[in-house]
Amino acid sequence: MTGADKIAVLGAGSWGTTFAKVMADTGREITLWARRRDVAEEIAETRCNGAYLPGVRLPDSLRSTSDPRLALDGAGTVVLAVPSQTLRHNLTAWRGLLHPDATLVSLAKGVELGTLKRMSEVVVDVTGVPEDHVAVVSGPNLAKEIAEEQPTATVIACRDHDRAVALQQACTTGYFRPYTITDVIGCELGGAGKNVIALSCGMADGLGFGANTLATLMTRGLAEIGRLGAALGADPMTFAGLAGLGDLVASCSSPLSRNRTFGARLGRGETMAQAQAAVGGQVAEGVKSCSSIRELAVRHGVEMPITEVVHRVCHDGFDLHEMAGQLIGRKTKPER
Repeated sequence: MTGADKIAVLGAGSWGTTFAKVMADTGREITLWARRRDVAEEIAETRCNGAYLPGVRLPDSLRSTSDPRLALDGAGTVVLAVPSQTLRHNLTAWRGLLHPDATLVSLAKGVELGTLKRMSEVVVDVTGVPEDHVAVVSGPNLAKEIAEEQPTATVIACRDHDRAVALQQACTTGYFRPYTITDVIGCELGGAGKNVIALSCGMADGLGFGANTLATLMTRGLAEIGRLGAALGADPMTFAGLAGLGDLVASCSSPLSRNRTFGARLGRGETMAQAQAAVGGQVAEGVKSCSSIRELAVRHGVEMPITEVVHRVCHDGFDLHEMAGQLIGRKTKPER
């Protein structure tokens, strides 16, 4: 990838649109693909994406289209900004349009249901590209704050350090600072796991619990994500950084987090359908990923008690009020 290469961002939700804005602000040639034609036309005509990023003006240089062929034509970097559980389906339709040496960048934070594959593994599985052609972006990535150009940092993980650095250069702005690592496994597990823990923090908040409970859930949640990471070969230090602790704190504490908001609605007694409506119909990734992460943990013999409770509440019909104590209630033992 070179700095002059065209970049395609596939997915015009809040995070995809924001990431496209970040890269356009560096002067790169960016084309944003939207599934809905009306969204692509609105961006082209008004420089706004009112459905997903209201109140934010997008750069004049940012192009938009609903035709994936136009978006991918000549793209040396392809940013995949669709929900984790739809990535395989979408990528299957796009793979014939990809340049063979393109860097494929996943923004999705999840573990695929059924296969239990991380997003980079899904990309390799569908496209057949080498693992070192795939990068992932994770960290405290609350789209609205970044789109408003509030200072933040993130992590770009890729086995090929040179590709990570090239992508780093393509998205470094005065308000967005990316760091690079080669630990793709840890970066992805941190991003997927924090969604589940954010759900638990939202549930606790909705139940009326305070800061001590939330701090406990975040800390013990990070511990169980770290245990799974260790079992899968991640670098433990990744979870102490932006892709671990940083992303976890942002998602567990901010009302802008869809997962936290979803969990809070459940904690206040709303149904799954009511909670979904409250997040504007957008995807709270942790609702589905809690099941695949739970299965992945079982497969590797890893205890993840908070993830287990979240799964039972979201998918087995367990009453949250009855299970509230189990969010943090385990037998006493040494912390390590």
